[in-house]
Amino acid sequence: MDTERLTGLIEAARGSRQADLCLKGCSLVNVLSGRIETLDLAVHDGLVAGLGSYEGEQTIEAEGMYVCPGFIDGHIHIESSMLSPANFSASVLPWGTSAVVADPHEIANVLGLEGIRYFLECARNLPLDIFLNLPSCVPCSHLETSGATLRAVDLHSLLPHPNLLGLAEMMNFPGVLFCDPQVTDKLLLFGDGVIDGHAPMLGGRDLNGYIAAGIRSDHECTSADEASEKLSRGMAIMIRQGSQSKDLPKLIGIVNDSTWPRCMFVSDDVHPDDILRKGHMNAIVNQAMVLGMDPVRALTLGTWTAANHFGLPARGALAPGFLADFSISPTLNPWNPVRVFRRGVEVARDGRLLVDPRSWPVPKPAGSPMQISRLVRDDLLVPVQEGKIRVIGVQEGTLLTRKLLLEPKTENGFVVSDVSRDILKAALYNRYVPDTPPALGFVNGLGLSRGAVATSVAHDSHNVLAVGVTDEDILAVVSALRKSGGGMAVGEAGGEVETLPLPIAGLMSTESAHEVSSRLERLKEVALALGSRLRSPFMALSFLALPVIPELKITDLGIVEVSRFAHVPLFEKA
Repeated sequence: MDTERLTGLIEAARGSRQADLCLKGCSLVNVLSGRIETLDLAVHDGLVAGLGSYEGEQTIEAEGMYVCPGFIDGHIHIESSMLSPANFSASVLPWGTSAVVADPHEIANVLGLEGIRYFLECARNLPLDIFLNLPSCVPCSHLETSGATLRAVDLHSLLPHPNLLGLAEMMNFPGVLFCDPQVTDKLLLFGDGVIDGHAPMLGGRDLNGYIAAGIRSDHECTSADEASEKLSRGMAIMIRQGSQSKDLPKLIGIVNDSTWPRCMFVSDDVHPDDILRKGHMNAIVNQAMVLGMDPVRALTLGTWTAANHFGLPARGALAPGFLADFSISPTLNPWNPVRVFRRGVEVARDGRLLVDPRSWPVPKPAGSPMQISRLVRDDLLVPVQEGKIRVIGVQEGTLLTRKLLLEPKTENGFVVSDVSRDILKAALYNRYVPDTPPALGFVNGLGLSRGAVATSVAHDSHNVLAVGVTDEDILAVVSALRKSGGGMAVGEAGGEVETLPLPIAGLMSTESAHEVSSRLERLKEVALALGSRLRSPFMALSFLALPVIPELKITDLGIVEVSRFAHVPLFEKA
């Protein structure tokens, strides 16, 4: 800030000159005091000049209207929205979101440093403030094959950068506890900054060791007891409410007069149709109010606590000298952002952007590796062996899966899908190394009675995962994705296969949220017609390959029992 700008701000704050904008008589949600205050909000040169009694060159009569700071999502993977950073920004701005703390480990697992640089370049010119925590686990473990490997020295090459805050979720908690040199190098590199955690169900002395490494947050709590232990050991708790994981109802009870400063709302992974229909951070805040949380506290957990945790300057509150990022709602509960301002300029009204996103300069989209070179039925055959088969049990509304031991259905000496028990074959293809046969497994809970589904959004290495009734169905959907360069597909052999192409790293579309949502809705309709009973079958599918979330998963290298952090045979002997 130069002298002239500082002088103008001080004069506007003191009332010796008119502010650029004045919201007269608004009901301001003061997240710093925990109260609603009726006053004028003065904005000058993109900053809050003052609260009290003011005049402005532009005046908004806001009596009876509520004003709160711009929402901040403390943990999100933009790639999971399937939208480019620009189209994601265009989608969440009308809902009052002003900033996000993103972990680009999805695109980093596919493209490495090139993918992170793509995000940083996108963030330069967007009206949404996109901060990044650098991916800590690329690949996320030794249990899978990704498109890149990032060491501490690779991450160091990106520093310093104004949009980089620290180290993103440390998923490799065994690597932390057993002092893996590559893990400790990264922890030491970011020891003076923010290090986010990812430690589902970790407790006791192992939790102590994990936190002692400098890890200060966790977004994987699925029970109040787990969250309470982590709070008591010094962690901030990110209460997640996304498209797949909906932890808010279980965790809302941990927020009280003592703990609220170390709690925040995050979405983690959210699909475009949910953004369009329900909103973004405002939807989480409103759900918290429905569950009984005080409205001011709910709004505080969607704004100030994230800004405070990450040390984001002049954000998360409306106070003199803070950025004038805010939304206006006619009601406190629910929060309905009818007007949204960024740096004191209105950018959205009644859910619509007032600016054309096509005017935002963005870099050329990153490419998408797709090296699947063999699609043959023999690769999908599972010979019968002694024992029961380990089956991955999908559960609605959570990333956690169950380990099921079931008798296999066999035909001609091979294990096949058993529709009557909802046991379907899964095939995971490595898309980075040509001529690689798929890993095979079985899944319960998708509910297909015909056909198959497939996706290249398969956390975290994002190989191509397909689940289907017959081998021919699986080959049909994987073939469609190979042609498109990545994305999502559903259909059956001999029939039409519907696809949602995701040309940016096989993760994101270049289309708008409305177009992506429409295509995704069509895929869900086809999946439903084929028998799937999940609300978000593709979101559930995308996490079946994540070997750091209990209990049983599949990667390109085989079946993973997460409690052992090791591969296990498909068959378990008695």
